[in-house]
Amino acid sequence: MAKSPISALLLASSLALLASSMASAEVVEHFLYIKNLTVNHLCNDQIVTSANESVPGPTISVHEGDTLVVHVLNQSPYNISIHWHGIFQLLSGWADGPEYVTQCPIRPGHNYTYKFNVTRQEGTLWWHAHTSWLRATVHGALIICPRSNPLKPHPYPFPTPYKEVPIILGEWWNANVVDVENEALASGGVPNNSNAFTINGKVGDFYPCSKHDIYRLKVVPGKTYLLRIINAALNNQLFFKIANHKLTVVAVDASYTKPYDTDVVVIAPGQTTDVLFTANQPVGSYYVAAQPYISAVGVPFDDTTTRGIIVYHGSTSSTPVKAVLPAFNDTPTAHKFFTNLTGLVGGPHWVPVPLRVDKHMFITVGLNLDFCKSGNATCPGPFGQRFSASMSNQSFVFPHTLSMLQAFHFGVNGIYTTDFPAAPPVFDYTNTSLSFNQLLLFATKGTKVTKLKYNQVVQIVLQNTALIGIENHPIHLHGFNFHVLAQGFGNYNSNRDAEKFNLVNPQIRNTIAVPAGGWAVIRFQANNPGIWLMHCHLDVHLPWGLATAFEIENGPTKSSTLPPPPVDLPKC
Repeated sequence: MAKSPISALLLASSLALLASSMASAEVVEHFLYIKNLTVNHLCNDQIVTSANESVPGPTISVHEGDTLVVHVLNQSPYNISIHWHGIFQLLSGWADGPEYVTQCPIRPGHNYTYKFNVTRQEGTLWWHAHTSWLRATVHGALIICPRSNPLKPHPYPFPTPYKEVPIILGEWWNANVVDVENEALASGGVPNNSNAFTINGKVGDFYPCSKHDIYRLKVVPGKTYLLRIINAALNNQLFFKIANHKLTVVAVDASYTKPYDTDVVVIAPGQTTDVLFTANQPVGSYYVAAQPYISAVGVPFDDTTTRGIIVYHGSTSSTPVKAVLPAFNDTPTAHKFFTNLTGLVGGPHWVPVPLRVDKHMFITVGLNLDFCKSGNATCPGPFGQRFSASMSNQSFVFPHTLSMLQAFHFGVNGIYTTDFPAAPPVFDYTNTSLSFNQLLLFATKGTKVTKLKYNQVVQIVLQNTALIGIENHPIHLHGFNFHVLAQGFGNYNSNRDAEKFNLVNPQIRNTIAVPAGGWAVIRFQANNPGIWLMHCHLDVHLPWGLATAFEIENGPTKSSTLPPPPVDLPKC
């Protein structure tokens, strides 16, 4: 049967568009040289590990659909691996990066090439070291631009900004961060706090010797800018603000949101937040500021502020307008921000909430104790013991002889087990009178994961505990985005709290800040075979054991089966 002229035209247009989209996909190649670099901050020279001799490292930009190839050459004295935070890694789990989970680390003098396709994602992500505390200085922005489309001249679901600017918030130590972590792990205590926070590698003029060590952004009056904010700090959630300016959140973790107007952003380590701001104030200069949001009570922290300056074109002001930030412990402001975010239904790459749930899990997250090592009379933790952490009273131990993904792919036993509990021990989780109950404080050490069938839909209640102390924990799931159905305080109650679920337009994330003394419910579809880490993105807690992982079985077809590892996969 002959096609009508209209049908033929539509078919031709569709084929032309498909060809254009396919032609726009490219192989984007980068090199990261990991080596020592001397950096001066706070009156001191400090040797740090860097990527391409800069801190932050280079921004990597791709388009949705591109294949990214990054050659990592380790010229540093330390083992290294690179995680592409938030990338799905569909059938490319060998490139995910966490050491001893998807690969053994790249040893000094060795190389590894990460290769993966960027599929069904656009927005702001980032890359960072996933070895020891090296991500303090080895990190950078990963920007996924919308795929070019001649029929869509405006690429974003919001007005096209005049300019896009990555804003990377970090932490700085006047010390070797590897030594800081190792000394704490050896003693069983808490690592030393950082000495400063940074904006795009600059500490700001609040600190000693730092009058000129400050980030400046020049803007044109009346123009709108897209700030791609990344929290690369190791151990602090941060409040972020621009003096006298409103911000409009348009995306989080490379997922578009319904526009949300605010005067302050709260961002946990690992998270990204895209905001629009318009230079609509009187010509002058205005401070940009970030300071910690500290949810834990009685815990020493770096009570300092990093500042940058927004300078309007034509400004002659030498005194920037100050930004007034919330109190460091302003949990109501943090909770309001996190819970007011919603997804952009129908926007690019929007994924509806799967309504069928195949597996329910209840996972507690929090701190614990471990017994002081023999030979030590006492350790710095409560009751003279070592600090520890766990999920559902299982304190995660990373293997060191083979990566978990290799064990999964080749069927090697003894690297991990699949008996992580679907539910934790039962007690009054947020009752502070139980915070130092020794019957609850000690967590079992092991490498336990949860086994999932391909395409299973999993719902997880992440429940904070009050053991040792109440704290907001940013939990990151590798390899997936998830819908955030609800968040609240106290102990989760399914009869009461399930009624609060947003199944229509919830925010989509890869890192969720579980409220201090509260809970969050997330849901995701296990449609990517391999081993995927889930862990607290406060780096002080990861080596203590606040992590677990998921083993997701291969699917029934070749296109749902994990391919073999690349030939240059690092060896342990």
